[in-house]
Amino acid sequence: MMNIPILSLQNNAFPNIFDAVENRDGLVAMGGDLSPERLKSAYRLGVFPWFSDNQPILWWCLSPRTVLFPDKLHIGKSLGKIIRNTAYQVTMNAAFDQVIAACANTPRPNQDGSWITKDMQNAYLQLHKQGIAHSFEYWQTDHSGCLKLCGGLYGVQIGRIFFGESMFAHTPNASKVAFVWAVDFLKKSGIYLIDCQMKTDHLMRFGAEQITLADFQAALLTYCDLPPVLPFHQQLLKNNEK
Repeated sequence: MMNIPILSLQNNAFPNIFDAVENRDGLVAMGGDLSPERLKSAYRLGVFPWFSDNQPILWWCLSPRTVLFPDKLHIGKSLGKIIRNTAYQVTMNAAFDQVIAACANTPRPNQDGSWITKDMQNAYLQLHKQGIAHSFEYWQTDHSGCLKLCGGLYGVQIGRIFFGESMFAHTPNASKVAFVWAVDFLKKSGIYLIDCQMKTDHLMRFGAEQITLADFQAALLTYCDLPPVLPFHQQLLKNNEK
């Protein structure tokens, strides 16, 4: 039977990450809480919470790690045409609560329920209020002339590392377009890499790659303490309305 370390509520320390990868398929620990302090400590180590409503809090660290270096973003020809020719707006931090709720509630193929529980949503809302969690929103004008949130993504930014968490789309390509403009902003802000956590075909088509856990943690040690070049405040990133 797997011996899983239990986190203390008295401090935010985590057990050895490499032991978790070698002996527990990346399961670092269970328990603790979702306080902003613990979450920030976790991300600095490359650890993230991932669990369902009927489970205790589970903390993971994956190896190899899927990341995207902003200057290696790949945009396919068809997506490039959509980005240039579709009417839309992309904002940052304009609707964080709506984005994380949509990520939690949007049905996904071969997925029963969501790991973004109510407790998780509340925890990341607290990080957002502290200026650490950020959202990117994709809007289109509906038949009544009002802007409607159609897609987006959110993640955690510590220094010059951005930890992507989840995205959603209610219209075709909405999250893809939002992601492209998000990466553009992250690149301008000096972000060194975007943590994608898990390998997917979708991310690999954007130019994501896998690096060793040792290289990932080395990047965290170097870049989490460097301030970004641009502030992550609410703003309009792209207005492509015709």
